[in-house]
Amino acid sequence: MDAALSARVGQISESPTLAISAKAKRLRGAGIDVIGFGAGEPDFATPAHIVDAARRACDDPAMHHYTPAGGLPELREAIARKTARDSGFDVAPEHVMVTNGGKHALFNVFQALVDPGDEVLVPAPFWVSYPEQVRLAGGHVVPLPTTSADGYRVTPGQLEAARTSRTKALVFVSPSNPTGTVYTPAEVRAIGRWAADTGVWVITDEIYEHLVYDDATFTSLPVEVRGLRSRCVVVNGVAKTYAMTGWRVGWSIAPVDVTAAIGRLQSHLTSNVCNIAQRAALAAVEGPLDDVAGMRRTYDRRRHRVHEMFSAIDGVRCPLPGGAFYVFPDVRQRLERPVAGRTVSSSLELCAVLLEEAKVALVPGEGFGAPGHVRLSYALADEELEEGVSRIAAVLQ
Repeated sequence: MDAALSARVGQISESPTLAISAKAKRLRGAGIDVIGFGAGEPDFATPAHIVDAARRACDDPAMHHYTPAGGLPELREAIARKTARDSGFDVAPEHVMVTNGGKHALFNVFQALVDPGDEVLVPAPFWVSYPEQVRLAGGHVVPLPTTSADGYRVTPGQLEAARTSRTKALVFVSPSNPTGTVYTPAEVRAIGRWAADTGVWVITDEIYEHLVYDDATFTSLPVEVRGLRSRCVVVNGVAKTYAMTGWRVGWSIAPVDVTAAIGRLQSHLTSNVCNIAQRAALAAVEGPLDDVAGMRRTYDRRRHRVHEMFSAIDGVRCPLPGGAFYVFPDVRQRLERPVAGRTVSSSLELCAVLLEEAKVALVPGEGFGAPGHVRLSYALADEELEEGVSRIAAVLQ
């Protein structure tokens, strides 16, 4: 590490999902036919009424200047209404902090709640940024491994076994990235009651709330366990639901004193989120969910197809996800076996071989705390999805 760099920055690794996506784009730019499954990004355009709201905002001189660091008042009010509508969680605007995407919201929350030495329970597989952000706050990450056999679900028993006097918070996610796991309402209640009984804070990421399939049901933890509301922070945003990843608008919902503290922090970090993007987000959360329903139907069709194709590959176990837009195949039975004439001993090596031989970019499970797995996003065009998985199957057969 460069001696000029701080220790906290030196310990951070690059986001593997963004790194894989960037590498695939570079190869395509060089004329190589690479199919990228790396980025968790809808392949749809942002709905037209949202884009139109942004265009109108560009012509409003009030949007050309600084606005409150915590978000446009009308957007905070709309997020409160949207939260009550979609999850049943009744909150006031003063609980809401508008941020530069959900990732920024999470960073703020960890900075506001976690002190050096605090332990944060993070069920694995986990989204790649949770542990990095906990460490940036000086916290200690306590991974809780789950497997495909248990549906990638953590239990109150596991949580209690991992809890110590230094446990400050639990990161809870349903639907999950990278596995697509959706906890049942009963499971959510059990975890919420455990947290309420033990005094552990819960940071719950609800970014995929509208992307659930079949009989799966999105359940908001502070709705199921009202006694937890004083120690629960909800993080959400417009990125996944409304195909707005590039607009960078997210939010946190927390007790008023926590939101006020986050506001003080954000006033020194970023000030307000881009006003044009905030107006677009306002149109999104106030508007109908018809476009969202159409996207979900498409994802559902792709989900079944990619699951079917992976299930036909010898030595690959691919659970059918209940939410989000990822599959997380277990490839451990393919390790230490020849792949394209060579033996691979890790999912990291397997992904390197598949990029070289099949020209397909996957994210290895090491980045999610789950070696021996790979993550694919099926939020890409049907033709690319079919072609990409066919290439993988051809190399692995």
